Amino acid sequence: MNDATGSPTVAVVPAAGAGRRMGGKVKKQFLSLGGEPVLTHTLRVLQSCPEIDAIILVVPEADRGFCESEIVRRGGFQKVAAIVPGGRDRQDSVYAGLLAAKDSAERVVVHDGVRPFLTPPMVRETCRWAGQNLSAVTGVPVSDTIKSVDAERRVTETMARDRLWAIQTPQAFPYAAILQAHERALRDDFCGTDDAALVERIGLPVQIVMGSRENIKITSPADFIVAEAILNTRRANAGPGVHGDAKRA
Repeated sequence: MNDATGSPTVAVVPAAGAGRRMGGKVKKQFLSLGGEPVLTHTLRVLQSCPEIDAIILVVPEADRGFCESEIVRRGGFQKVAAIVPGGRDRQDSVYAGLLAAKDSAERVVVHDGVRPFLTPPMVRETCRWAGQNLSAVTGVPVSDTIKSVDAERRVTETMARDRLWAIQTPQAFPYAAILQAHERALRDDFCGTDDAALVERIGLPVQIVMGSRENIKITSPADFIVAEAILNTRRANAGPGVHGDAKRA
């Protein structure tokens, strides 16, 4: 596999986490969900999206061989153009993926490897904004009341819920913008909670598009129970023999 893609729209998939909150010996991205690794479900959806020309997969250095043979080749994911080693945290891993696409990508879609329930419409809509030289993220309005607290956990403010969104991935960016944002963060030793925060930090606008409450990030055993329920429902609705995670829009 090459270190660059030569394609205009590249999906960078960070999947290099150690999965400590999940517990057990198997990393969360490789756990079996409905008989296949979580990461396989994620890649299948990205593979199916015509907007995505190539995929850069970022995984732990020790797992690169396993991912190439047991996930990419076994799954027939021809769009995976490179498998690169991740960094010490998610931000470093995304940056490694960006560098693998340097001088080749016009747009970048960043999507967490452990969010297996993204849909093609989410990818399409975020890419549409990136095609207009803007950045876009998926998200959903929050349903809980959110309160800001101090160091002693005393409430300092109740936030206006109608203006609060829970942010997800996929997130799509013009390549030059997301690379500049990551390099500025690296230079300033700044760590954001998502890639859009880095873009916001350099003064560029970010558009929110509607995600889905099913588009969960699997980080704990409780998340995994929810994921199995979502997958079973999708497969039941899609019919026998159909991978509901890729077919349901």
